[in-house]
Order: sequence, then structure tokens, then C-alpha cells
Amino acid sequence: MHDQWSGPELDSLIGKTALTRREMMMTTLAVGFAAATLPVHAETVITTSAEGLTAGEVKIPVADGEIPAYRAMPAKGSAFPVVLVVQEIFGVHEHIKDVCRRFAKEGYCAIAPEMYARQGDVSRLTDYREIFAQVVSKVPDAQVMSDLDAAVAWAAKTGSGDPARVAVTGFCWGGRITWLYAAHSPKLKAGVAWYGRLVGQPTELQPRYPIDVVAELKAPVLGLYGEKDQGIPLEDVEKMRAALVAAKQPSEIVVFPEAPHGFHADYRPSFREAAAKDAWAQCLAWFRKHGAG
Repeated sequence: MHDQWSGPELDSLIGKTALTRREMMMTTLAVGFAAATLPVHAETVITTSAEGLTAGEVKIPVADGEIPAYRAMPAKGSAFPVVLVVQEIFGVHEHIKDVCRRFAKEGYCAIAPEMYARQGDVSRLTDYREIFAQVVSKVPDAQVMSDLDAAVAWAAKTGSGDPARVAVTGFCWGGRITWLYAAHSPKLKAGVAWYGRLVGQPTELQPRYPIDVVAELKAPVLGLYGEKDQGIPLEDVEKMRAALVAAKQPSEIVVFPEAPHGFHADYRPSFREAAAKDAWAQCLAWFRKHGAG
């Protein structure tokens, strides 16, 4: 497994920010929807059956122990193309698990590692600001990159996934991570970023944003953004698009008219069915086009 965070760098990261295996705050995934997303809009929520799938929680060995993850794949066969599904700010809750099952129905081994396992459980927090201050702001990008590498290695070792056909996709918080992982992993075939932030104020643990890593992208990324996103202005989207062109990157950005932030999240009021269906089809086509399907 390629891991640029090995040796002294990883040892330093673990010593400063991570906990030992026994001290990890999250050893299993949360059940249901995150409290901050309630009430769930039951009339639009999509529930994908696990029939014909092998789906459920698994443990991913990482540098300092193990973290929980949700894995879904076809019940028959092995060495499926791998898609890493990176959570929204709310962690690996029921919607992210369902997205994994949707990918599994398309023939993927979909893995959603709990990226906040060391920092805390956000499933019971009800306030966005509390989630960010107490947990998300304390999650190092380097830790996330290493954990995603570990998920790919686990898929290969167990025979569940084909390490030569790896894709990554992420929503909101995970959208930003998707761009960063495409700059990190030389094994990645393609990425699809759903309305992830493109610019921002760097911190010690999160030093760079997608706009900063354009020249380093090792795999093409499809960015899916909403015209009416109140948190990601079109000005930022156009800056990113221009940077990709200037760097002669094969990545692309699609903006969906009238769509708000979170337009794919069928359990929330932000859901826009037409845009979500179109974006999902484009996501699958992008992975197939670039050898990750």
C-alpha cells in the first residue's frame, strides 16, 4: 500500500493527534440518522435493500489500531472495483450507508470508513457549530488520507476489492476530502466530489484546500455543485474551474441550476430529485470512463 504518511511523519501525527486502539472513542458505527439532520423527510428518503448484497459494519486496520466502516458489495464474486465513500459532516449515518448499498447494486465494493473515529461521535450532537468545534476541526487531513489508504489495502487483502480499480466520492465535508485524496493517491483512478468546499482558511491540521492542490491531482475528479449553494459561491467554483484549465487537468465541474447545497441528500429538505438523479448517473459514468467501474 502506498502511504506518503509513513515513517517519522506518521509517528509524529499519531503522537500528536491520535489515540491508541483502546482509547478510541468510536469502536462501532452509529445507528440511524445523525441527530443534527432530524427530522428526516420520510417522503423523500431512499432506502436501498441489502438483498443480493453483503453489507454491514467491518473493522479497518489503521496505523494506530482499527476504525469502523460500512461496507457493501455484491454477495457473489470478489475483487470488485472499489469506491471509497467519504461522509458528510454528520459521520457515517444511515444515508451514507444507503449510498454504499446503491454503489454495491452497481457492482462496487463500497467502503465508508468512519473518519472521526478518534475524535468523537457526532451522531448525537444536534448543532452544526458544536459538531465542527468539538470534532471536525480536530480531524487531521493527514489522518484521513492514511485511513483511506488503509481502506483500499483492507479491500485488497480480503479479496473484496480490486486495488487496480479504485474510485473515491464524498459529500459536503467529504467533497473537499475527495479532491485532496485525488492529489494524494497515485493508485486512484477517478473521483467525484459532491459540493465540497474549494477554498478556505488553512489550519495546522487542515493546511490545504482543493484550489491549492490542482497541479498535484493524480486522478481526474468530477465536481458536482449547486448553483444556489449558500456555502460555496459560484465565484469559488469558477476559480476552481479556471485553475483546472490552467493546469491542463482532465477534471471537470458541473453546476446544477437552482440546486442548493446537499441536493443529493434525499433525507433532507435540500434534496432535489432531478439534479440528484442526473448527478448520480454522471458519477457512475465518470467512474466507468476512467477505469474505475
